Amino acid sequence: MGKQRTSRTHQVGMVVQRFVAISALVVLFVVFSVTTPKFFTVQNVLTVGLQTSTMAFMGIGVTYVIITGGIDLSIGSVIALSGVVAGLLSRAGIAVWVSFLCGLLVAMGCGMVNGLLVTRLSLPPFIATLGMMQIARGIALQVTGARAVAGLPEKFGVLGNGALFRVTTLSGDGRQVVTFPGIPYPVIIMVVVALIFNFLLRRHRIGRFIYAVGSNEEAARLSGIDVNRTKIIAYLVSGALAGLTGIVMMSRIVTAQPNAGVGYELDAIASAVIGGTSLMGGSGTIAGTMIGAFIIGMLRNGLNMQGVSYFIQQIIIGLVIIAAVAADRLQRRSEK
Repeated sequence: MGKQRTSRTHQVGMVVQRFVAISALVVLFVVFSVTTPKFFTVQNVLTVGLQTSTMAFMGIGVTYVIITGGIDLSIGSVIALSGVVAGLLSRAGIAVWVSFLCGLLVAMGCGMVNGLLVTRLSLPPFIATLGMMQIARGIALQVTGARAVAGLPEKFGVLGNGALFRVTTLSGDGRQVVTFPGIPYPVIIMVVVALIFNFLLRRHRIGRFIYAVGSNEEAARLSGIDVNRTKIIAYLVSGALAGLTGIVMMSRIVTAQPNAGVGYELDAIASAVIGGTSLMGGSGTIAGTMIGAFIIGMLRNGLNMQGVSYFIQQIIIGLVIIAAVAADRLQRRSEK
């Protein structure tokens, strides 16, 4: 009876957290729409989606890791390394899609190494991924000489800057005028990625294993779950989506920057935590992470349009993160 009551309390708490997150997102949207005239426009809504897409990729990946009870601090450096690899190969004449694939594979390799360090060498996730953060960044800086990789082919920028259903018309003087900007490719990819990884986490066996490992690792091991394999898969997912983030980011600016992604791991973790993923492991959803990513994305966009300085934005987002973690701690305390 006690376990059933605890489980029921936990489920209620998750619903409340989700409701609070959605309410916060709606309130932000309404407030910025009223106070900033240009916020609620088709162009800006699509811009928010585009800006949020990279944060969503990172957040989805790190959600898998956090649910297992781990953490991934190497995301920002892996973003830079994957983008640099794709840029260098593309500039060398390799087909753009092959270059992107190679960048993605390198990122997955980083995730695999993280998983092996945590499982085979029993290193704390904080230390293992902190080491990978330094290694990946160092490699990106070394192979580029700490310089941006420019002179990339035009096709390199299609993924980050292209859009579906873009409508253009010719003006009287023969110039092309965009009447509908279209849905950016990164936004479409974001939706597809969210649906796929939500299905894997909620409906597939690996998702059940990830929750089990995060809830009680020893119980999961005794029930026959391969704990090490499950953790490695979680870090592999995080690495792969960090790689996707790097490729999309570099494609948007059509330049590979070895210094890109600094501090992005904090944004990823923040989007997951604000969306209800517990840093203690065992609970979290992709839907919640998406809400968290949009809260941060909307905050930044709206505050930028109101002329609020970047430093004040950091303070506000930091307070939101503290509030989200405090709410999670209070919920867990009430379940005991």
